[in-house]
Amino acid sequence: MSASGGVSVGIGDHLLVDLYELTMLQGYVESGMVGPASFELFVRRLPGTRNFLIAAGLEQALEFLDGFALSEVEVARLALVHRFSSQALQTMRDLRFSGDVDAVPEGTVVFANEPLISVTAPLPEGQIVETRLTNLVHFQSLVASKAVRAVLAAAGKPLVDFGLRRAHGGEAGTLAARAMYLAGFGGTSNVRAGSEFGIPVFGTMAHSFVQAHDDERQAFLDFAIANPGQEITLLIDTYDTEAATTQLVALAPELAARGSKVAAVRIDSGDLGMHARRVRRILDEGGLRDTRIIVSSGLDEHEIASLLASGAPVDGFAPGTKVITSADAPYLDCAYKLVEYAGRPRLKRSEGKETWPGRKQVWRVRDARGVLVADHVTRADERVEGAEPLLVPVMRGGRPVGPRPSLEDIRARVTRELAGLPAALRALGPAPPFSPQPSDALVAEPPRKI
Repeated sequence: MSASGGVSVGIGDHLLVDLYELTMLQGYVESGMVGPASFELFVRRLPGTRNFLIAAGLEQALEFLDGFALSEVEVARLALVHRFSSQALQTMRDLRFSGDVDAVPEGTVVFANEPLISVTAPLPEGQIVETRLTNLVHFQSLVASKAVRAVLAAAGKPLVDFGLRRAHGGEAGTLAARAMYLAGFGGTSNVRAGSEFGIPVFGTMAHSFVQAHDDERQAFLDFAIANPGQEITLLIDTYDTEAATTQLVALAPELAARGSKVAAVRIDSGDLGMHARRVRRILDEGGLRDTRIIVSSGLDEHEIASLLASGAPVDGFAPGTKVITSADAPYLDCAYKLVEYAGRPRLKRSEGKETWPGRKQVWRVRDARGVLVADHVTRADERVEGAEPLLVPVMRGGRPVGPRPSLEDIRARVTRELAGLPAALRALGPAPPFSPQPSDALVAEPPRKI
């Protein structure tokens, strides 16, 4: 596992590629088009429910590039999928990623039309990595950008990821837990993510544990006995939330005598705000003032904000489905486009999908308080006085360069980035769009034939 936690599930599967990457590779090789090419990965436009995005997934992208190599078995399978020439198959067999990569560090706030990753490599190499590279960066950026809204809504109260069972597969659930943690969640229920990335793991109990017992009180007692000396969290809404809380208050002295403490209760159904108020009153009157109230059940940033605005005495949140699937915006309009080949800038003129030609840099301007003022997208060789360049070298000659940030480093970056956002962009509602400004040299009309 790398410093910031590399997940091995599927990262090394180099058949995770769209067929056209391979048919293009064959065309390039047989045409002798193997010169240096530059590609950029970016988001064309933000979803209507997002004022900004959080860049994520770079660690896994670098792991993928660093280990890129098609095995003999994979090449043999490709020979069955499509009628590749012997020359193309040999190229696939020999291919290793040898290029240079610049990228926006994970945890950075980014906007539409700003390159997140810039890849410069021999054309076949830069082309064949498109699908998986985009897949890895798109997914974690998507989830991190949803999760950070829940972090903002929670206003400092802890959040734990409870979404694994509703994730779109095991790899998605594990990488999403990483994305949520770097965005500011305090932990996850996903044991695999905890093992892979060192993320704190939390859990309570399911309703089935209570249902399996003939008596709810006995269920609470058995759970405490099975977890001796630990601070436990009990699920109290299986039958009657307030009645269960009353039973818990009566049971607390016996649990304490056994060395167990009910650190928290979880409410997973009904009117969460109403139940939280009633439960808080029962706990306080019963002397359990330190017992926290955690709520779950279909939470997103809007539900969290509404509960807190109503004054509900909730101490923490456990979002699941809506965050791990980014339910309101389940995809980003993400693209990976050729911007330079053989030393000449390249562009698209496709209607609605035009691109700026050539390799680029993004420059961020902040005021004296560190608050974001403007972003400028320029040619790679331009400079913006007093601004911070966002794209930094992360690979040279196919090998990672520089120290790899830990997940804690990335979480700290997210905290700084959020502190430097204007209030309008931090709001959950739509803000006036923030668009990067292209330099004059970048948008100057290039020759039509290049």
